[in-house]
Amino acid sequence: MADKVTRRRLLQNAGTAALIGAGLGLPRQIAAFPSETGSGTAESKARLFPGVCAYSYGRYLKSGQMTMQDFILKAVELGSTGADMTVYWFKSTDPAYLDDLRHEAFKNGVPFSGVACHASMVQGDRAKRAQVLADIKKWVDVTNELGASHLRIFAGKLPAGATLGQGINWVVETMKPACDYSGKKGITLGIEDHDGITQQASVCLEIMHRVDSPYAGINLDITNFVPTPSEDAYAQIQACVPYATHAHIRDHFAHGEPVDMDRVWRLFAEGGYKGFMSVEYEPRHGEDPMTGVPKLMNKVKALCRKYSTA
Repeated sequence: MADKVTRRRLLQNAGTAALIGAGLGLPRQIAAFPSETGSGTAESKARLFPGVCAYSYGRYLKSGQMTMQDFILKAVELGSTGADMTVYWFKSTDPAYLDDLRHEAFKNGVPFSGVACHASMVQGDRAKRAQVLADIKKWVDVTNELGASHLRIFAGKLPAGATLGQGINWVVETMKPACDYSGKKGITLGIEDHDGITQQASVCLEIMHRVDSPYAGINLDITNFVPTPSEDAYAQIQACVPYATHAHIRDHFAHGEPVDMDRVWRLFAEGGYKGFMSVEYEPRHGEDPMTGVPKLMNKVKALCRKYSTA
């Protein structure tokens, strides 16, 4: 039991580690663990930081109207505490380009809350799984070059004819060695509850238990869980908060229903979460990100002020 408790505390603090690193010239290790003795209150003190994902401005990044350097400046304009660097629009992975991004962030006082890649581990072919593992390792190296401490990865969708059990096995087979690799660099891998097999909290938790690494966590997107007869989306969020290493925030579920944002923040606060609550805006209702993102960011900042102890 002691090992499980220690691991949970490490996971809950991994998000805070990202604030310490990310181009600010400080160690990427966790600054301080909750006290094992005394009052024990440190574990329950939630630290919730407003962040923003580059994905929010995908329309502009894809068209070339915005660069990743522009996105860093946009984070400053929004009053964001951190920037989640979605790699889809990186100009390259050359060290000179990555160093420039890191320096731009440092100059503007913007920590990287993490890096987000598209690597999906549900692959029926062994050779493809090996390629995905190599891809994750590549993005771990990029994350390390940027000075960030968290990398978002995906599980993926089942191929035709495959079972859920097979899909979980493929993810575990890939994620275990990926965490072994990332852990040597102090980087946590956060698997997202995204389209595919991880849209149920039970699957996310099984993966966490079987990977069983202090460098494995859940990149918790609050809008992607599919409700079941026994667990609505909020219950599934609550179940995963102890393993959350980063959070992606929208104010509408995938099926269109508004999210009770205050309820979600209470769940994170009660779970003692320490990390970023990063806006990942999607213009599902036709509003341009240039006006939609600031509105959502204002909600996130207000809720972080309300529920965070930092």
